[in-house]
Amino acid sequence: QVQLVESGGGSVQAGGSLRLSCAASSFTAAIKCMGWFRQASGQEREGVAALYTAASSTYYAASVWGRFTISKDHAKNTLALQMNSLEPADTAMYYCAASWKSCGSISALRRWSYSDWGQGTQVTVSS
Repeated sequence: QVQLVESGGGSVQAGGSLRLSCAASSFTAAIKCMGWFRQASGQEREGVAALYTAASSTYYAASVWGRFTISKDHAKNTLALQMNSLEPADTAMYYCAASWKSCGSISALRRWSYSDWGQGTQVTVSS
């Protein structure tokens, strides 16, 4: 099991940017897939972006394609989500997640693919 702590959330106007970070208690080769999810009030938790660490493959939800970028900082043991051109529809609690299993285009953005979760960080985008 790995402890995950998100940071970097906040309030921003539409068109602005935020960078989320996820600090893990340990980044071992055993973690195969890491992802960012979000949950808006009254909505289901949805996958936003994911990274298959072994191949550095990335996966994105259509709604964030071209605006969000997921990356891993090996030196700092953090997972980042750079969010640009933010829209009010991006308002949600954002969660970092880790999986000990490989992921691909089908599973990477599915919440049940992940076993370990952080507590979340709130992102609010105003128009």
